[in-house]
Amino acid sequence: MGLNMTSRCLSLVTPLLLCFAWVVAAQEGGLSVQDVRERMESGELAASPLFLPTPERQVVFANTEYFAPVRGVVPTGNPYLLAATPMDLGAISYEFKGEQFTLDQFLAQPSLRGFLVVADDARLLEHYAPGHGEQTRWISFSVTKSVTSLLVGAALADGYITSLDDKVTDYLPRLRGSAYDAVSVENLLQMASGVAWNEDYTDPESDVSQAGVLGGVALTDYLQTLPRVQPPGQRFNYNTGEANLTGELLRAAIGNNASSYLTAKIWGPFGMEYDAIWPTDAPNGGEAGGCCIGATLRDYARLGVFVLNDGVLPDGSRVLPEGWISASAAPSAAAPEYGYMWWRYPDDRFSASGIFGQKIFVDPQSKLVIAVHSNADTATGSAYAGHLEAVLMAVSDAVRSRM
Repeated sequence: MGLNMTSRCLSLVTPLLLCFAWVVAAQEGGLSVQDVRERMESGELAASPLFLPTPERQVVFANTEYFAPVRGVVPTGNPYLLAATPMDLGAISYEFKGEQFTLDQFLAQPSLRGFLVVADDARLLEHYAPGHGEQTRWISFSVTKSVTSLLVGAALADGYITSLDDKVTDYLPRLRGSAYDAVSVENLLQMASGVAWNEDYTDPESDVSQAGVLGGVALTDYLQTLPRVQPPGQRFNYNTGEANLTGELLRAAIGNNASSYLTAKIWGPFGMEYDAIWPTDAPNGGEAGGCCIGATLRDYARLGVFVLNDGVLPDGSRVLPEGWISASAAPSAAAPEYGYMWWRYPDDRFSASGIFGQKIFVDPQSKLVIAVHSNADTATGSAYAGHLEAVLMAVSDAVRSRM
């Protein structure tokens, strides 16, 4: 599949059917995009990637723009330099379920698609599975939540959002009279609204399966029917619907789409290298604040470097409020392991994390970023996921020890 074909589809902001003429020959692991799409449309395959077989899921993860409407996120053509400085890290060891493994063994796992270690702006290790490469755009799932959190910070700095204490209904009045009346912007960022939500990816009847991809009126219609189960700020409940709601709030505040805002505030001025995509709930619709930006591994890593730089651009201008990253990575009252849509690790490390094994892992102490593309066999709870968590900490510890 040529880059010009993808660009044409992106410029149309269109679902797959309008792009069929250009993707008939597109292949991923022996499967064509067209074949997977036709089998999904016929009912032979599940309509959601959550319930696809691993090989077919890989096709969707690498070619999201042909399975959903998307909006482009565009670089300026002046990429932020991540100099190649190879370091032999393969012998780094880690423990999983009482057994010792090496990083080299982890890199050979079939679920891993790409693994990039950047420290102090240098690429220490860059690994791709067969068929994957530096220009491969890959779905991020809930890594997008952390990007939405960054954009909320930018909107706060720009004055579009006046305070994190503002109520959700100040920006989304359609939710007035619902359980969201008392919920603040900060409650959304910390997944602590107190409103009921079931995030079971294995249950087709769960809220995330029913409404995890909704946006706009459909999303607010769904959420306003949900009951309150706790006061705001007291109970952590991981909630993709409310991350999408955060995206709705962001767009309402800025009066623009999230992709253009991401392009203008981060993707262009910081120096991302490749186009990214952000799926929308309909052609020309709104982006899902909780899911599915598609980006290359190096640009995942550059997002991590932007975070390490506290939201300051290469020209010295500030995008995020001073201290926003520290606040984002700080423990919340309801969940010491979670901040403003960032997961916390021991010793001040934190990450953006997505199901099936997507990661932007950040260690401010060693100026380390680890970016990961994956296609694990299950959304959560796989052996691969356990290996990945262990290897992130082991690599971080090893880089710290060499400082």
